Amino acid sequence: MTTVAQDGPSVIDIPEEPDRPRMRREIGARVRAAMKEHGVDALIALGNGNVVYLTGASWPLLDAGLSHVERPVALMLADDEYPHLFMPAREGAPLETDLPDDHLHEPVYLEFDEGVEHFAKVLAELIPARATVAVDELTGAMRRAAGRLFPAGAPVDAAPVVGTAKLVKTPDQLSAIRRACRITEEAMVDVQKSLAPGVRQIDLSAQFVRRAFELGATASMLEAIWQVMPTSKAEGVWTTHGDLALPLLTTERELEKGDVLWTDVSITYQGYCSDFGRTWVVGDEPTPRQHAQFHKWRDLLDAVLAVTKAGATCGDLGRAAIAANGGQKPWLPHFYIGHGIGSNAAEMPMIGTDLGQEFDDNFVFPVGMVLVLEPVVWEDGTGGYRSEEIVVITEDGWTPLTDYPYDPYVY
Repeated sequence: MTTVAQDGPSVIDIPEEPDRPRMRREIGARVRAAMKEHGVDALIALGNGNVVYLTGASWPLLDAGLSHVERPVALMLADDEYPHLFMPAREGAPLETDLPDDHLHEPVYLEFDEGVEHFAKVLAELIPARATVAVDELTGAMRRAAGRLFPAGAPVDAAPVVGTAKLVKTPDQLSAIRRACRITEEAMVDVQKSLAPGVRQIDLSAQFVRRAFELGATASMLEAIWQVMPTSKAEGVWTTHGDLALPLLTTERELEKGDVLWTDVSITYQGYCSDFGRTWVVGDEPTPRQHAQFHKWRDLLDAVLAVTKAGATCGDLGRAAIAANGGQKPWLPHFYIGHGIGSNAAEMPMIGTDLGQEFDDNFVFPVGMVLVLEPVVWEDGTGGYRSEEIVVITEDGWTPLTDYPYDPYVY
């Protein structure tokens, strides 16, 4: 167990490694409490992040073409300590779980009518006939067979139930997120060392993914971004909102001296995500103007962190960022100043989006929520600056989970 603190009174104990059975038990209790609060008797999850969250099982994502056909499915009952897991076979990789044998099932193929018919028979044996069922996703085949799958009536949306439970992280979840961050940061040290003119964007991706898996990553959560930023908005990719494009796909483009890279990568450790973002300059030092942008970014981050604590709202953080930026939003119009993270790389809350000011002002931060902060500073002629920091909300402040330098920028 380690104790992590910021420069101040906020302290939090995080285990060095997550205790997976304990994590599943504590999450299960939170989910069942949320189900009771929302009047839900059974919850079916198809989304990978939700299945990881409910069952504690994690797995490498293999062939993307099969990700919807051969995917795990979870069933949580309000009166059962253990979730049910319908798991595809993993060749050469044993399933690590503490679930009892009668809660581990053969895979179900919910993209197909035959698979849904089979699933309906299984559910009839597990779920009471008049139960209220919540579902996070519905395939076309599930919609066609809704009457047989859900004889008591149309299912309700599982998002409010899962979202309520996911908001606060247990110490073991924090441990898994922190370990994912450490793996990511250690892998990025090697990637940054290899950054030079002539290196291709895809070379950086290959090096990062290989090193991350060597260090214990479970899965790569997104296509690594090594975006070369334009010198002006006018020279950048056209967008519908008239602002900068982000993200752009990684290609075989060879990097050139002076290129400004906005990086963004995410992996999982035991099903929990990292989120890494830094700005790098290829084969050169930042100019004085670029250093000034970095210092402005740091001032923005400090202004946001100054109001970050339990009881604060998304609106408080947004207003602090805007005030520190002279009345302008320091984030891209199609993104946010911050977001949550857990079994998905971006979870609720999303701060500063088109969900609106009323949403932001009514979303109150609880102790144990994890937040990714990512202000953006832009000035034509510089390539801009963007980085990401992950913090845990505490009673009187925040605790950092990320610890990567800002090189080549100096703070």
